[in-house]
Amino acid sequence: MNGRGKRKNVEIEADEIFADSSNIPEFDTDRFEGRVERPLPQKTFLFVGIFVILLLGAYLARAWDLQIKNGALYAARAEANQLSRAIIFADRGIIYDRTGRVLASNVRADDSDFSQRVYAAFRGLAEVVGYAKPPAHDTSGTYFEEHSNGIIGAEAAFDTELQGSNGARLTETNAVGKIVSESTVMPPQDGQDLHLSIDAAVSQGLYDSIAGRAQASKFIGGAGVMMDVHTGQIIAMVSYPEYSLQTMADGTNTPAIAALLTSKQLPFLNRSINAVYAPGSIVKPFVGVGALAEGVIGEYTQILSTGSISVPNPYDPAHPSIFKDWRAQGWVDMRNAIRVSSDVYFYEVGGGFGSQKGLGIDNINKYLRMFGFGQTTGLAGFTESAGNIPSPAWKAAVFPGDPWRIGDTYHTAIGQYGTTVTPLQAARATAALANNGFLLTPTLLASSTPQGTQLSVPQHDLEVIREGMRMDVNEQGTAAAINVPFVNAAGKTGTAQTGTQNQYMNSWLIAFFPYEHPHYVIAIVLEKAPAGTLVGSPAAGYDFLTWLHQNAPQYLQ
Repeated sequence: MNGRGKRKNVEIEADEIFADSSNIPEFDTDRFEGRVERPLPQKTFLFVGIFVILLLGAYLARAWDLQIKNGALYAARAEANQLSRAIIFADRGIIYDRTGRVLASNVRADDSDFSQRVYAAFRGLAEVVGYAKPPAHDTSGTYFEEHSNGIIGAEAAFDTELQGSNGARLTETNAVGKIVSESTVMPPQDGQDLHLSIDAAVSQGLYDSIAGRAQASKFIGGAGVMMDVHTGQIIAMVSYPEYSLQTMADGTNTPAIAALLTSKQLPFLNRSINAVYAPGSIVKPFVGVGALAEGVIGEYTQILSTGSISVPNPYDPAHPSIFKDWRAQGWVDMRNAIRVSSDVYFYEVGGGFGSQKGLGIDNINKYLRMFGFGQTTGLAGFTESAGNIPSPAWKAAVFPGDPWRIGDTYHTAIGQYGTTVTPLQAARATAALANNGFLLTPTLLASSTPQGTQLSVPQHDLEVIREGMRMDVNEQGTAAAINVPFVNAAGKTGTAQTGTQNQYMNSWLIAFFPYEHPHYVIAIVLEKAPAGTLVGSPAAGYDFLTWLHQNAPQYLQ
């Protein structure tokens, strides 16, 4: 076509020709395949850019306001608006005696962060129950010790169980100190309650019996233990003199505490397990078991005590060594030797004399250790003294160059020389005599399975010794003071000389009752009275058995 109305002939390229619909491939329309995409307009980019610039400007302006213009003001507000963590103190577990009496409990005052420990006012419990110190803080109120801590006794021995776990509380306060929010993050867990085998009333009765006799006869101290011969549970374990648990726990009575710390009577010494004493004649029953078991002597074999034996002195023949009995006893066999506490008899069965052979120091050691002397008893949680049994090796270490002599064996056989024991050891050993040779591990827990070792000794030999101890009580023996009408007891006394010139003495009593079916044992020691003091531990034992009869007769059955 020519002219303006005519259209130019335009050549159409092959790739601009739309394909026939039958030739169109299959497209996934959900993925926008086969669609024509249009580019975004430039206006869109312009608007987005302006928005981003404005947003960034707002952030910068706010940051300038917070950091520069009003930075100091907001910093002060932030510092005043604090989040603090406060300790929620757990209460210690309550301590009970075997009857359910509360021995240690908790009382919290309105203005205190933690509970104050409160102790029952029974005498004789200081070393057994012990005391705990409360959490401690500095002058700013910051706690540097966040738990109460048991110091001695059961409070220390079972501190982990009694202590519990503290909780925590988060508190937010504003600039004027007003609480904004408060929440408990973790609640406290109070400590476990503890049930002791101790009978608080019996402990007080034993303590008063020991204290009264000590004061009357001028002993400076004493201790006593009462134990179940079948379970090893300690019914009483007292040390005289003692101190006030409440005074020590509170820690505020400075003059009273200072007086206790400087006392020559050593009230902080647990004489039941930490003090050691020469036992004297209370070891004779155990040496007697050894002599019978080893065939050194028969139960009816008699030895004559004329008041002493004389041993030739190879270094000075003109001056033989004389070993005295405390009196002439006449002819005695094993049972009567225990009854009258013959030193000569035990010199001879211990070290030998003339035709009578002796155990010898090694076997004396063997049997004393078999019954638990010279070692700790295993009382859980408590530190004990082991005591000592003399031996040639011990003497060589303590007295170099001085050989072991027969006299050393003699004196060891009657509980003198370097022999030392604790009252708890004495009670444990006596229980093994009473219960047919089961050496118990003592315990202060009311619910416990008996632990111990069965000793390899003939039952008949133990019976002979028990018969001798019963005769010591009811046939005018040295333990006749505890020959009471309301219970049949068996016992043995001991008097040990002490001091550089033997100017002092300790007095002992071991006993078990009832004799026919033993259930309990007691061991009492009174410490350091003038030599020759006539009234000691046997009298304290009488007072205690009388107290039991009047106040707790169930222990005599």
